Amino acid sequence: MPELPDVEAYLSALEPRIVGHALRGVRVASISLLRTVDPPLSAVDGRTVRRLRRVGKRIAVGLDGELWFVIHLMIAGRLHWRAVDARLAGRNALAAFDFDDGTLVLTEAGTKRRASLHVVRGDDALEQLDPGGIDVFAADLDAFRDALRVENRTLKRALTDPRIVSGIGNAYSDEILHAAQLSPIALTHKLTPAQWERLYDATRATLREWSERLSAEAATGFPEHVTAFRPDMAVHGRFGKPCPRCEAPVQRIQFADNETNYCARCQTGGTILADRSLSRLLKGDWPRTLDELETLKRR
Repeated sequence: MPELPDVEAYLSALEPRIVGHALRGVRVASISLLRTVDPPLSAVDGRTVRRLRRVGKRIAVGLDGELWFVIHLMIAGRLHWRAVDARLAGRNALAAFDFDDGTLVLTEAGTKRRASLHVVRGDDALEQLDPGGIDVFAADLDAFRDALRVENRTLKRALTDPRIVSGIGNAYSDEILHAAQLSPIALTHKLTPAQWERLYDATRATLREWSERLSAEAATGFPEHVTAFRPDMAVHGRFGKPCPRCEAPVQRIQFADNETNYCARCQTGGTILADRSLSRLLKGDWPRTLDELETLKRR
């Protein structure tokens, strides 16, 4: 799922292309994409784009007349910049936003249609689409800690809950926790003041670094290949590869369609966290430490 740095990159790429340009119309290939009926989608026709905003992981495009159209890419949605009146080709193409200087195409891979498009009027209606998580760049350490401590949750769950923190998902939570050298299953009510400070600093630094990096890339061309798996990430998507800090093999916890990647040596004191599916299968043979894992590999 595109997260805060990816959305910021999209906004950076869209700003010179659509702000100040007229939206001639929207073509929707999948009716399930549109989640609102009032105002109608046709209300945006002919209006000029005046501003862009990030609302959590959503991209909000502000038009004349206080109208907004809001795109949520969910897991597999992506944006593409094409020539004027580009064709909606293929089953993955969901919608085309026709501007006077090009066409913004929304696609979604896979068979599940989760991406959404809302059309709303006014800033108040736009705010209702915001899950309510704090902006880590606007919050100080106390506000950050207070938000994550409302419930006693694991750090992984707290960071990825859009009602708690805005814009963070599976990929960047892994990177943040590795940078902070904290376990993904550490509980928010158990952290020390020093750990809270590390987490706060790592969250801001990680998101800022990746936002700046991806936005710089977007300045040279539209971000056509947004992905949660980047070769220069520290741990996310790098199971079995060496941790860039200590060179221990990166570990993972798999659950449903998601996985959590972490370094046991840097983040959990050498303890390998139980993977629900594999630990149930292996039972007593599940390795608890890096040393036990290495012993199993040598058998």
